[in-house]
Amino acid sequence: MNRPRVAIVGYPNVGKSSLVNRLSGSREAVVEERAGVTRDRKELDCDWNGRQFTLVDTGGMDLLDPDPIAGSIRDQATAALSEAQLAVLVVDVKGGLRPGDEEMADLLRRSGLPVLVAANKSDVLADIPLAGEFNRLGLGEPISVSAAQGLGSGDLLDRIVSMLPEADGIESEDLDPPIRLAIIGRPNVGKSTLMNKIVGSERTIVSEVAGTTRDAIDMPIEVAGRKLILIDTAGMRRQSKLSDSLEYYTVLRSQRAVERADVALVVCDAADGVTSQDMRIAELAMQEGCATLIALNKWDLTPLDEDELDHERAKVTKKLRLRPKLMTISAKDGRHVGRVLDQAVALGERRAERIPTPQLNRFLAEVAEERQPPARQGKRLKLLYLAQIEDSPPRFSLQVNRRNRVTRDYIFFIENKMRARYGLDGVPLIIDIHERKQRRSER
Repeated sequence: MNRPRVAIVGYPNVGKSSLVNRLSGSREAVVEERAGVTRDRKELDCDWNGRQFTLVDTGGMDLLDPDPIAGSIRDQATAALSEAQLAVLVVDVKGGLRPGDEEMADLLRRSGLPVLVAANKSDVLADIPLAGEFNRLGLGEPISVSAAQGLGSGDLLDRIVSMLPEADGIESEDLDPPIRLAIIGRPNVGKSTLMNKIVGSERTIVSEVAGTTRDAIDMPIEVAGRKLILIDTAGMRRQSKLSDSLEYYTVLRSQRAVERADVALVVCDAADGVTSQDMRIAELAMQEGCATLIALNKWDLTPLDEDELDHERAKVTKKLRLRPKLMTISAKDGRHVGRVLDQAVALGERRAERIPTPQLNRFLAEVAEERQPPARQGKRLKLLYLAQIEDSPPRFSLQVNRRNRVTRDYIFFIENKMRARYGLDGVPLIIDIHERKQRRSER
């Protein structure tokens, strides 16, 4: 279903992200007591009285700020308005009417969109009369709200719903749910550039300054007929390196994005190779059950020769138990980006596949024939039965005659053989060991 879109716009630090969190009943948008925290536009689904729509949080627009980042924020907010069916102009009742509000009102009048004015920070009853000052904007009667306290949020949602057009089409259950692909990595390795190259537009702000991205931005796309949701994330640094609370919360949102992803694409800088922090980020994704792929970006600037590339691959295989595939890309010129997407789709599908039990037991017999199971005190381990009990990620139940005869090395051997046989490199898999009681004559 095509949901109507509501763009939340306004001057910096008027509480747009706090209001979006309040209206959507979430804590997805980053909130901090300083101006300019939100940069990219972030979309959140909202439901009120049976009506579903999408709120689009935008960065604060200061039309006179010469900073390049401010210009990019304005472009993102303008793009949100161009796709919206309704705009909500958020103003600060405690700050009063200022020139930036009048410039925004003029921009909205020229856009032709229906507009609501939300007079935010009306935290107590004494603040409500202050909203009258914003009648001078000529955009109708302001609605007093408090994102912090929740006062007036229901009235604002009622007005939003009453002004929205009907949604196109009928919502139905998705029989083939999209694969969620999180683009993760250290700061300034080219994650947002890669996102924009895939989408084909300037969907997220790109800058040479590390830490430009702060929210986790979702973007639906389609690759060869398969639906994907790309999730661009903020750069992830070690906890000890985080400089302030804002960076802490942006990294926390990146970690939450990984938790809801099916596949994680770990983007590294080819000039640095796969660093120890890249390895930690990949391990985080694997621990959350994500299928994982590693991409060395900026290949156009620092191409490694084949020996160096083989060294990086060997390092990844040795350090990471899931043995994710290492690929090379250039997000700037698009080199190998299509191949990486195809591989990500394949990983997402393998993560959700089920392997028939007869195949698994033939595989188990071949494993035992290739390498004899270990023995303890003259008694040998017997591999009795293997079946898949869950998917996304795959989980297997291995039944044996005695648990205490199982060794870590032999389980790793089975796991690696399984990856090679069923193409599960980069896919997390879990093998539970169960002991089946047998008759004394069979022991």
